[in-house]
Amino acid sequence: MNITLVSGSPETIRTGTLVIGVFADGALPPAAKLLDAALGGRLAALVKLGEVGAEAGATLVLHGPAGVAAERLLIVSLGKSQPLSEKAFRDALAGAGKALASSVAPEACMVLSDLAPAGRSAEWRLRHASRIIADCAYRFDAPGRRRDAPKPTGAGKIGLLIDAPSSEPLEAAIREGAAIAEGMALAKDLGNLPGNICNPAYLAETGQALGKEFGFEVDILERADLEKLGMGSLLAVGRASYSPCKLIVMHYRGGPAGAQPVVLVGKGITFDTGGISLKPAALLDEMKYDMSGAGSVFGTLKTIARLGLPMNVTGIVPAVENMPGGNAARPGDVVTSMSGQTIEILNTDAEGRLILCDALTYAERFNPACVVDIATLTGACVVALGSHASGLFANDESLAAELLKGGVDSGDRAWQLPLWDDYQVQLKSNFADMSNLGGPAAGSVTAACFLARFTGAYKWAHLDIAGTASTSGEAKGSTGRPVPLLSEFLLSRSRAT
Repeated sequence: MNITLVSGSPETIRTGTLVIGVFADGALPPAAKLLDAALGGRLAALVKLGEVGAEAGATLVLHGPAGVAAERLLIVSLGKSQPLSEKAFRDALAGAGKALASSVAPEACMVLSDLAPAGRSAEWRLRHASRIIADCAYRFDAPGRRRDAPKPTGAGKIGLLIDAPSSEPLEAAIREGAAIAEGMALAKDLGNLPGNICNPAYLAETGQALGKEFGFEVDILERADLEKLGMGSLLAVGRASYSPCKLIVMHYRGGPAGAQPVVLVGKGITFDTGGISLKPAALLDEMKYDMSGAGSVFGTLKTIARLGLPMNVTGIVPAVENMPGGNAARPGDVVTSMSGQTIEILNTDAEGRLILCDALTYAERFNPACVVDIATLTGACVVALGSHASGLFANDESLAAELLKGGVDSGDRAWQLPLWDDYQVQLKSNFADMSNLGGPAAGSVTAACFLARFTGAYKWAHLDIAGTASTSGEAKGSTGRPVPLLSEFLLSRSRAT
């Protein structure tokens, strides 16, 4: 998709589809008033008749509008509330993006000149518009789909009209939004692939392909390497699978040589049966999304590499398949992690923390500026926060504040939960240094407390994305989250250098 900055008065722009926002209560923003005058009051009349939905993002198409140079007018509701909220702005962009993705017109122009939530800059508007419109055009090329099926239509060339002259910061904002959408698309593709295709080896190949495309170093550690490192916890999870465990390490070096990297660690359980602690059959197919943390690391690295950010970022993906079998780990087994700490496995379905703890120990060798792990870790986080916010835990409040701000600025929000020592007692074991299960109470907190035992050497944050990484039902699929949050976090850090 080609998204550019355009200038001019909206009624004079020649395009296949002109997108304009209006409030459902009849209020017309300044650009809409210009169009209404050119249309002889027709736009205001349609709004007054209730033809434009009350919910932000509702759309109405007006074909062959006399007095306007565009071939058709896509009217998008901004909702009833004024001034325009950030949520309504995003919903309106999403509504327009979905309509444009199925439009027969190959090009379009969206008027953003007077759509500005309070306190948000033109760069912020353009970054959001570029990202959301491009993301709405995402289509998963499913392996099982017929290859002769007709390809969807849609606008491939989109102009964004704002009330400011073109400048490098504005052009950069569009590029940033498009790059974030590109990273989201990679994360979605990986999440949506079935487990028989997207296995640990496939993730390793994805990392190698990214390194080749963007010129950064990628190391793939095999089972023998992991055994030498003493990663007994990680290996216990994957030992019953025919797909060997991998540790994928990607080094993006856009900053000064020797500068401390930000390290992103993504949980890569390519399919999670629960192991011996077998999961129920209902919705078990959705356990292919248990590698969404890994997908977000790949996607974020693609985004920052596309933008050439002047910073160092290391991505670590422990890639494992959790299967039952004669060689599977059992409840009651005791394993030794890379850190030397021993773990009693009370439940083999609490496996994400077992692979992450060794990856977090491995991260120490890079002398990181900070480490952020991303994981579909606990159903308890879904119960607590639903699908709207990812759970955030951190051993450093300044890092937590950065990530929370990145979530607010991107609309990919997180909510901080406690990481108090009070909860550590729930991990007590009679047979090892700790157990991998803290009981039914505060499940997302005790999982984070488990990981905290392996992160004392650096600033660390944990994002539990169990509720935000994918959706069920008719819209079932990967969401690409939290690539926007992580990208905003890294963009903000790169601007500060």
